[in-house]
Amino acid sequence: MFLEFAVVLTLVAPVPAAAAGAGSYPTQVLQLTNVQRVKYGCGPLADNPLLADAADGHTGEMARYRYFSHTGRAGEDPAARISAAGYRWQRWAENIAAGQRTPEQVVDSWMHSPVHKANILDCRLTELGVGYTVDSARKAYWTQDFGTPRG
Repeated sequence: MFLEFAVVLTLVAPVPAAAAGAGSYPTQVLQLTNVQRVKYGCGPLADNPLLADAADGHTGEMARYRYFSHTGRAGEDPAARISAAGYRWQRWAENIAAGQRTPEQVVDSWMHSPVHKANILDCRLTELGVGYTVDSARKAYWTQDFGTPRG
């Protein structure tokens, strides 16, 4: 008696680059942002864990409460969140996005928005923290918190 087995693979979506070992989504956003900055003549941004904490906190709050704003639920602006994370800044900026599924999509979206592109290409900004999360409905939220530390 012979048994036959058939294996059928159905891919419903590509494997995210993060799952394939290319780094986390926040790391990929930093890398893709730096590609754009270098292309336009700015130096690359350094990863900053304090800015990442601020970005993560805001991204998580937006996803948890399903809202989209630079203003937090308690009324705080990005400068207050960045300061509360312990970052001593002389300059800051913030980009947020929702709905894009990949780092490539979110950076492309920001680069097609004049205000967000201006933040990415502000050569006076030197550091970046990125937040990424997905809500219970599988909608992605993204935050870039940029900074230049006080001298």
